Amino acid sequence: MLSLTGEYALRAIVYLTQNAHRCPIPGREVAEKAGIPAKYLSNILGDLVRHGVLDSSRGKRGGFRLRRSAQEITLYDVLRPFEQFDEVRCPFGNDQCNEKNPCLAHAQWKHVVETERRFLCDTSVYDVAVKAPEPMNQTPESES
Repeated sequence: MLSLTGEYALRAIVYLTQNAHRCPIPGREVAEKAGIPAKYLSNILGDLVRHGVLDSSRGKRGGFRLRRSAQEITLYDVLRPFEQFDEVRCPFGNDQCNEKNPCLAHAQWKHVVETERRFLCDTSVYDVAVKAPEPMNQTPESES
């Protein structure tokens, strides 16, 4: 559901977060390590600087770093410059699909979009880049 640009933005942010102790990190390093074309990433990182997600510095020891802590930056913050979250389009191409004139899948699709937005707003960069996964709840086997 994300554009390639959005996916690349997430990859770059995860790399910067996981290597925050070495910041600032040059864009070419982020591109190489995250598997993103350098020229394409340059535009993405510039957009993230303009939208207040990253800081940048020039020069020999320049590069990029998170502007705020990874716990404070949500996935929505990272993706907002690249994705069309405010425009909920009908995935079936119905130009007239809306609340007053819904297509047959409108209610279900609206639920999918709302669930995605809630996940992106409630999940921090830290949650996906650093936080250790919680162990799965396992039920003890009953004794025979």
